[in-house]
Amino acid sequence: MARQVIGSAEVAEKLAVAIHEHRLPPGTKLNEDEVGEIFGVSRTVVRAGLQQLAHQHLVDLKRNRGAFVAKPSVREAREVFEARSLVEPTTARSAARRAGPAEIARLRAHIEAEHAALAEGDDGRALYLSGTFHNEVARIANQETIAEFIAQLVSRSSLIIALYWERRAALCESHAHDALIGAMERGDADEAEALMKSHLLDLYTSLDLRDAPAQPKTLKEALSG
Repeated sequence: MARQVIGSAEVAEKLAVAIHEHRLPPGTKLNEDEVGEIFGVSRTVVRAGLQQLAHQHLVDLKRNRGAFVAKPSVREAREVFEARSLVEPTTARSAARRAGPAEIARLRAHIEAEHAALAEGDDGRALYLSGTFHNEVARIANQETIAEFIAQLVSRSSLIIALYWERRAALCESHAHDALIGAMERGDADEAEALMKSHLLDLYTSLDLRDAPAQPKTLKEALSG
């Protein structure tokens, strides 16, 4: 059977999932020839897919050097989580007001998949599902523009977690998503907002975002004093 030919969007999606699941760590070089060989596509298709990922801030395109999985700075990490803390709690409030039995069932199925990944020791997959849970909450809120913004922030958070997350045990200990579903099922908008705010704060405090000491620019600077 002939191998199915895929386009640039599919290449971008497959690479994005690998990045979100931390199978492609920040800083990994994405060689166009190698990626093309893996997916059976031309360099032109690969290049277009990488351009899409660059627009999503998942890939850095460096002139004369190629494409690399992005490495967010400490400053970017802080800004991304600050933006999430401003937007997502109110979105959770809106979702709690709109969620019906079908939406709650979909969220519970999502949680079950996340727990199954943890049970199998697939932390990368569990992290990916944890992130897309937030996207699902935004979709339930039925705020398309905000949902697109949250999806981008969640996507960038995956790279930030890969670089700066210290309390990995918190993944197994956290029941924040289960509690949030409970609040949404009860239609308790106030609790849903508070739980999302607390959950994002817990994620943020699990990151090591201390500024690295400044490096001396010259030998004289290094030896003076």
